[in-house]
Amino acid sequence: MDFVMPDFRLAAPELFVAAMSLVILMVTSFAKSRARSAAFWLCEFTLLAAVFLTLFSGTVDRAQTFSGMYISDLLGGFLKAVVCLSVAVVLQYGRAYMADRKIDSPEYYILVLFAALGMMVLISASHFVSIYLGLELMSLALYALVAIDRDNPRSTEAGMKYFVLGALASGLLLYGMSMLYGATGSLQIHEISQRIYERSANDMVVVFGLVFVLVGIAFKLGVVPFHMWVPDVYHGAPTAVTLLVSSAPKIAAFAMAFRILVLGLFDLAEQWQMMLMLLAVGSIVLGNLAAVAQTNIKRMLAYSGISHMGFMLLGLMSGVVKGEGGTYAVNAYSSAMFYAVAYVMMTLAAFGMVILLSRAGFEAENVDDFKGLNQRSPWFAGMMLIVMFSMAGIPFFVGFFAKLSVLQAVVAAGNVSGQALYYWLAGLAVLMSAVGAYYYLRVVKVMYFDDAVDTSPLTATLGTRTLLSANALSIAAVGLLPNWLMQICAFTLLH
Repeated sequence: MDFVMPDFRLAAPELFVAAMSLVILMVTSFAKSRARSAAFWLCEFTLLAAVFLTLFSGTVDRAQTFSGMYISDLLGGFLKAVVCLSVAVVLQYGRAYMADRKIDSPEYYILVLFAALGMMVLISASHFVSIYLGLELMSLALYALVAIDRDNPRSTEAGMKYFVLGALASGLLLYGMSMLYGATGSLQIHEISQRIYERSANDMVVVFGLVFVLVGIAFKLGVVPFHMWVPDVYHGAPTAVTLLVSSAPKIAAFAMAFRILVLGLFDLAEQWQMMLMLLAVGSIVLGNLAAVAQTNIKRMLAYSGISHMGFMLLGLMSGVVKGEGGTYAVNAYSSAMFYAVAYVMMTLAAFGMVILLSRAGFEAENVDDFKGLNQRSPWFAGMMLIVMFSMAGIPFFVGFFAKLSVLQAVVAAGNVSGQALYYWLAGLAVLMSAVGAYYYLRVVKVMYFDDAVDTSPLTATLGTRTLLSANALSIAAVGLLPNWLMQICAFTLLH
């Protein structure tokens, strides 16, 4: 077989981030006194430059390189830009937090950059080998980051739990991939789709492979019943690391789910649709009910994140009815994508507020730590109110339109199929959203109607305050004008 030179220009963002990771490693090895500051600014430059390369180095048309292992398209470009921007925000929010606890070593910044690189590879992977490489690069960096506070038993315990369960999920995913390879004779997503369409693969082996692959995807999304790591890891990890784990990886996991299930295993939609339905219902119900009982805000946001991923799966499963996709399919998939992006915006602001209230020797982890925030800082109480209202799905914030677009996709699927099950799903989702509103509004009640226990002023850099305010205000702004983001999601899926 003749060797074909890869088109390195298509993978310029990933190559740049990989090269800069090594450069930062070298620079921090020699700049000992200013290693932390150098690592931070170089990482921020790398991520913002990667956004520029992602938006301007690729092609509008879909193209493959590296022997079909890497795909360049508008979907990947948009999601990679969101990931890089999200990780840049994470680093800015968490810088002072990590410095106060003496754990802002250069290795922290390099591991965050490696995690971002893994997400970028995962988003543009069109081959099971590149999918697994991207997934493991992201996961291994996150395992180390969760346990980076080595003197904190809770952090090391969370890291160990995450590693053991993550290794198990990766093994199941790899086993499912091997079964699909054995049945179809290919590891490339497009070729697997073609073999299944031609009915040249063993149906039973393919379905078993699908089940194991779906387990791996469900674990990375943190949905029921593969959610057991989420509250413990969110609670045990340093809040700056929790901020990373809870945000950008969800975008990468969505991309993996979309490329494998919709683009690769579309002809098995009747099977994976029912599986996604069960995962979505379980996540929405358990996530909201469990969050009601939480007094720790990091665990509350963990369980609410489980329910949000359940909503996202509702959109993903609504694109196929009776084994066929129609014009409503793009609306369904774009609603899931819109929900994932909106969730990242909201969770960045929510954990950013937790970091803002924390200081050296004090973790603002409990809901009661937000008591009287309006007395301490009316501005940031207002920012947190926007975030909580949006997560609860109250009009007119981005969270409301994210939920509305998913529910419209579910109802449209019910109209096309004529099955009442879809209407019941939409009704259940609305009911559970009402339950979820309770624990979000509880935070608002504590901020505005309870007396402050801690009256110390909020200490944060001007950059963090400005970025956090912009983050929260963007949630309100996109809520008032959501169409442009919805259209971007639909456009990238169509091209």
